[in-house]
Amino acid sequence: MQSFASRIVSHRAFEYFIIAIILVSAVLIGMETSEALLAEYGNLLLWGNRIVLTIFIIEAVLKMWALAPTVGRYFKDGWNVFDFTIILLALVPSTGEFAMIARLARLLRVLRLISAIPELRLIVATLMKSIPSMGNIMLLMGVIFYIYAVAGQQLFHAHDPQHWGNLGISLLTLFRIVTLEDWTDVMYTAMEMHPLSWIYFVSFVIMGTFVIINLFIAVVLNNLEEAKEERLKELRQPPTRDCLLRELDQTQKALEQLRKQLGETKPERLHQE
Repeated sequence: MQSFASRIVSHRAFEYFIIAIILVSAVLIGMETSEALLAEYGNLLLWGNRIVLTIFIIEAVLKMWALAPTVGRYFKDGWNVFDFTIILLALVPSTGEFAMIARLARLLRVLRLISAIPELRLIVATLMKSIPSMGNIMLLMGVIFYIYAVAGQQLFHAHDPQHWGNLGISLLTLFRIVTLEDWTDVMYTAMEMHPLSWIYFVSFVIMGTFVIINLFIAVVLNNLEEAKEERLKELRQPPTRDCLLRELDQTQKALEQLRKQLGETKPERLHQE
């Protein structure tokens, strides 16, 4: 039975089935946002959510069963812990003071798409690996923002106090500029007082937008390659003792079935001769 559970959870069709259930869960959550649909199909939505939760529980039990008797291996995988946590939160009663928590827990079920699709897991792993390097880039960006914010406040606060009145407003203005959202309007206002103000704005756009964003992309791509290499190493790891025993058991069953088939064909050949 353990090998049967292992074959089920590792089968591609089972993975597609879980992805489909997650998408159905997302549709049910979206339908609950409509008062009209909730009033007309409230019971159906309730039972739909219960069925989805039951399927998730069965999936977790099957995965634990496949790893029995060492169920602790199930919790060694961070994605399994993530899925199990979502299931526990979904069991919170949806009435009383826990109603809001229950609604948010149902919303978290959509995040299971990340754990169900290997490609999304790889992207998330890449982003997590990129956080330390991104911290250094954010520190560099913070220094650049601070220097330009102080300079902009000193240069333009008298002419355009709405955007450069103090250090905080100047930082918000620079954030608007770095997103390229109508930043030219701010530049033209400053150029009414200082015609050469375009040097300040263009240099900041080049420094803050193109250089910094390219650094972010470079870090993510570098960590993506590292994550792919780690994934390949995991796939190339030698099989465990349990895997070898399962493969040996399947091979013995196949040989036994082949012997039976050969035994059945020999009398037929002798009869024909």
